[in-house]
Amino acid sequence: MTQFIFKQLINGEWVDAANSKTWNLLNPATEESLGEIPFGDGRDAQAAIDAASKAFPAWASKTPYERAEVLMKAADWVKQNHDDLARLTTEECGKPLRESKAEWQAAINLFIWFAEECKRVYGRTIPARIHGRRISVIYQPIGVVGTISAWNFPIYNHIRQWAAALAAGCTVVGRPSEYTPRSAMLTAQALHDSGAPAGVINVINGDADSMGKAMLKDVRCRKVCFTGSTRVGKLLMEGAAETVTKLALELGGNAPVIIFPDVKSVEATAKAAAQWKYRNAGQVCISPQRFYVHSQIAEEFIEQAANVTKAMKLGSGLDTSTDVGPMINANQRTRVEAMVADALSHGAQALTGAARPADMPRGYFYQPTVLANVSTDMRLHNEEIFGPVLPVVPFSDTDEVLALANATEFGLSAYVHTNDLETAIYMYEKLEYGMVTVNDWFPSTAEAPFGGWKQSGIGRECGREGIEKFLETKTVFIGGVKS
Repeated sequence: MTQFIFKQLINGEWVDAANSKTWNLLNPATEESLGEIPFGDGRDAQAAIDAASKAFPAWASKTPYERAEVLMKAADWVKQNHDDLARLTTEECGKPLRESKAEWQAAINLFIWFAEECKRVYGRTIPARIHGRRISVIYQPIGVVGTISAWNFPIYNHIRQWAAALAAGCTVVGRPSEYTPRSAMLTAQALHDSGAPAGVINVINGDADSMGKAMLKDVRCRKVCFTGSTRVGKLLMEGAAETVTKLALELGGNAPVIIFPDVKSVEATAKAAAQWKYRNAGQVCISPQRFYVHSQIAEEFIEQAANVTKAMKLGSGLDTSTDVGPMINANQRTRVEAMVADALSHGAQALTGAARPADMPRGYFYQPTVLANVSTDMRLHNEEIFGPVLPVVPFSDTDEVLALANATEFGLSAYVHTNDLETAIYMYEKLEYGMVTVNDWFPSTAEAPFGGWKQSGIGRECGREGIEKFLETKTVFIGGVKS
């Protein structure tokens, strides 16, 4: 069995925080300690940037085939330790074990995808209008990249950035959430053990404010990638203005789900809706959130969704029979409770859930909840819920529901369910979202771009676009060539 290391990785060394402080990491299902993890500050970030800057020239000069070899070995490392890695992730974030296994499988897919994609970073030649002139375009790695990632997907949120940046020839300083640092440390170990040179991959853990400021203020850190709330994304944009640091932002979502009466099966659609809604206890940026269901089938849909929800098992993610795990912490649960209470006080009806489980006094559990009689002026309609709550709003007019779906500052993902091709095309062309699924619930894969419109973010991750954001474009002009 591999010996896993839960420390910061800076310049190829596993180290404690410069300030000697630690963070008591808790299991959200039991509220028990998982151990003390280094918890540093801007000094650790500065040391990591120093190491990444020093390592950059040599790493950037390697051929894509050499960089790909490290990524492929990292994929094999994850394969060999897959079950143990999934257990450690579930312990710190709470999601069911099968979801953690799927997330580590996504890491494998991303390592492999970008190991291959970096070999396809082609330049081009441009025909010149002047005799004796040659014009070409080449792409080169941007430099040191800082990443700040969220706790809800403690592997996927950083691996799609790390794999792409490293494949492009950049070096990385990664700061995971303090609630789920071990998963990032394990990813760094996969790369370190697979031959990534010292300083190429660095992972730090600690105070978000001082570490983020260190990334933004050091001109050697050419790009910062952030996954998290729109509020923090705006703060990073303000901070990046001083040094014109490039940003990639994957921010909040408020995904509409529009279900038309011609779906093949209302029962099957409701069952799938509930299953995808409660994935990771609803703590998913692309989580289906606002369920607009046609009035012809709304009553049946709500009844079926409630039946499925009532049958789901709430419990520790380490129990293989668990359907829904705990929320990440007490603050998140309290926030969801307040949103549900607001809806109920304004006329919403809870068909199931809407409370903490009485028989589970430990852990940050909240019962999966189905709400009917939801109106469009309620908080949980207009704000990102980020919890296990399924609100339903009936509709009857296509253009009216389209307007409701688009009436938000967010534009990450949207869902359409219909058996009519014309309706499907009309909806996905008019919806103001970066990703739209039709009769599907999973707008995420290594080979396709991931990202949002409006205030849901800047840039794209995964796919061809995922590696392009870590490259600078250089145009080369050569004159006086003999024609």
